[in-house]
Amino acid sequence: MRSGSSVVAIDSEAKLATPSEGRTVSEAASSGARVSAVDAHIDISESKRAAEDAQYLAAIIESSDDAIISKNLDGIITSWNRGARVLFGYSPEEVIGKPVSILIPPERADEEPGILARLRRGERIDHYETVRRRKDGTLIDISLTVSPIRNSEGKVVGASKIARDISERKRAQEEQRLIVNEIKHRMRNTLATVQAIATRTLHVSERDVFIARLTALGRAHDLLTAENWNRAPLADVIGRTLGPFQDKTHARFELQGPGNVWVSASTASLLTMVLHELATNAAKYGALSNQTGRVNLVWEVVKRDQGNRLRLRWTEIGGPTVNSPTRTGFGSFLVERVLKAEGGEVKLEYQSDGLIGTFEVAY
Repeated sequence: MRSGSSVVAIDSEAKLATPSEGRTVSEAASSGARVSAVDAHIDISESKRAAEDAQYLAAIIESSDDAIISKNLDGIITSWNRGARVLFGYSPEEVIGKPVSILIPPERADEEPGILARLRRGERIDHYETVRRRKDGTLIDISLTVSPIRNSEGKVVGASKIARDISERKRAQEEQRLIVNEIKHRMRNTLATVQAIATRTLHVSERDVFIARLTALGRAHDLLTAENWNRAPLADVIGRTLGPFQDKTHARFELQGPGNVWVSASTASLLTMVLHELATNAAKYGALSNQTGRVNLVWEVVKRDQGNRLRLRWTEIGGPTVNSPTRTGFGSFLVERVLKAEGGEVKLEYQSDGLIGTFEVAY
């Protein structure tokens, strides 16, 4: 009976083959033991590998220069790495278990509820620039990335926060802003001085034209300093230059071209002068001198052997009859001279129904 009991126990628990299947009970028992040993070895190996992976990840987090913090959905801090100690001045013992709001200045207290609400919806917050408070009370500019932490069932149970110190960048930006404002101030003073000299030395008609040209250049420089010292969006260059010639009652300009084209500082100044001269001429003699005329300005980027070039086509429509000039005025001379001096190409055609100008420049 003991032998029979053993057979029943092995068959029911180990689920191995019986003697009727060609193996003895002792063989079946031995096979079951080997399978159990293999399974146990696999379990131990997987557990060891998972533990090693977790340890490796923890080491990466701890050695990171960025502050890496975790919190639950109530905003309570649950972990705190070395980078967080360096950035905020608190030790892990001082902050773990406390609300993350100890890092938030009072005037920014409304940020955390919004962040927690987004986390509960499973959203990730990327490179959010804000201000946080250190242990000593000083404020620091940081870039914050917050990601939801999910459990094995996919439910959001907390968040990891990576904070990076951007104080140096912010200081550099502020210094740049102050320098740019000072240069803009000096440039305006210089232009005002030149205008004053022109007022004293030039004839009235010449003075007005000269000052208008200076003003157009001033707008181009304002745009450059507002956007970037070395380039500006072409659409903005065109808009600022032609803005003073717009009719508030109806559109006088039809502008067509890609909006993602940026031009260098020299090209921006060049096009400002060219478009200002064309618009001034159109207001005096061409399509903008009556109530029905208009100007169509189209731009595109074209490929050339020497690289990409910018092509603009100025077409006047509906103005008075235009005759080809018998002499070259200063405006036309300026357009051709400045374009060719910068390696550009220009073609002016005086059609009976209006001027057509085609320009090509590097940008």
